[in-house]
Amino acid sequence: MSRDSLVIPIQEINARMTAKIEVTIADQNPVVRAGLEALIARDGRFTVCGIHATGESLISALKTKPVEIAVVGWTLPDMTGGAVLARAKQEKWQTRIIIYTGERSHDVLRTSIKSGAWGFVSKTEDPQVLLEAVVSVARGRLSLPYVDIDLLNHDPLEGLTARERELLAALANGWTNLQIAARTGISRNTVKYHLKNLYDKLGVSNRAMAVALHVSVNRNEQ
Repeated sequence: MSRDSLVIPIQEINARMTAKIEVTIADQNPVVRAGLEALIARDGRFTVCGIHATGESLISALKTKPVEIAVVGWTLPDMTGGAVLARAKQEKWQTRIIIYTGERSHDVLRTSIKSGAWGFVSKTEDPQVLLEAVVSVARGRLSLPYVDIDLLNHDPLEGLTARERELLAALANGWTNLQIAARTGISRNTVKYHLKNLYDKLGVSNRAMAVALHVSVNRNEQ
């Protein structure tokens, strides 16, 4: 091979420098999808290559034609962003996934990063944060704005009292508030008080999220 053959033509260099970053979007909310499409499309650095309402639609499209970046909501009608990340890892996609979510649970953050997300951006952030995250990820850098990395290794159940752990196990077993009160010998109002404290400590808003976190932690410890 000659030395000249290793030289990249100036036209190709210019093409690479001016090429727009390909972005696809997946979110269950049509308003969010439309807003993201408009936001990304009007920025000269990007081109929108697909809009998807479900995880399966996104997965099918990426299997046919991979793109550089996928901005994915955590809660989709047919799966979570975690399931999308699992498929990406299983099928060794080149597409880099940024989780864009309104979920406040630390477990969502932890699961996203451990599952291979390149970026994690809250929907409460300024839209510019998401755009800059897309640019950073496209350049090969992880983008985790304002994320406390210590949360990744923190056991979310660590700060629970013995009573709160007992209540969490009861929730995981499907007990109602009335059953918990009867079997633990405390009033229903006291059960509600303990559950509120439990949810606050776990960073969740309801019993379904608390049980999901409980199951996730137990699975990771096995």
